[in-house]
Amino acid sequence: MALQIYQWFQAHLNYWTITLLMTIESSFIPFPSEIVVPPAAYFAMQEGSNLNIYLVVLFATIGALFGAMINYYLALWVGRPIIYKFANSRLGHMCLIDANKVETAEKYFDKHGAISTFLGRLIPAVRQLISIPAGLSRMNFSTFALFTSLGAGIWNIVLATLGYLLSLTVPQDQLLEKIEYYNGYLSIAGYILLAFIVLFILYKGFCNKSSK
Repeated sequence: MALQIYQWFQAHLNYWTITLLMTIESSFIPFPSEIVVPPAAYFAMQEGSNLNIYLVVLFATIGALFGAMINYYLALWVGRPIIYKFANSRLGHMCLIDANKVETAEKYFDKHGAISTFLGRLIPAVRQLISIPAGLSRMNFSTFALFTSLGAGIWNIVLATLGYLLSLTVPQDQLLEKIEYYNGYLSIAGYILLAFIVLFILYKGFCNKSSK
């Protein structure tokens, strides 16, 4: 699947296809952004290219924001009524869930949602999903858009830098193989970041309990 997308993308490479694929990648039909931004940055560095690596990052970030907005509004308009209906049902009560607990969770994300949204965009498997709790909790849209763009922008800069570095040493016929190889290291870095976040949350929770 990744190979077919890569081949199609390579044959139709422009700012609009970058935006389109990153919108899809960031929505509820995720596929790796690693096969979009690094190749685009790679080809932007080739002589005679009509792409600019800075605009590659910009349009990739715009696409990521569009995709995140889809998840945000789906969760806001569709997800919240379903969750509250479940919380108020007999099955929800059997699962120890009620409307008050859902409201508490929403308030927590409202308080910590900005940093959660920002960091979530940097973590594999989380960055496509972090928009859903933002929508469920009715997070302020301007705040959501700002921190989504910042997180996605940083991630796209990392990917574009990878594409740039590969353009210096890697021939085109080996590009996808090298991207997949280095993506493994990027994923590991993301999971390490996730581990630090979890440890920090646990530490803060322990400190708050100790101070009471």
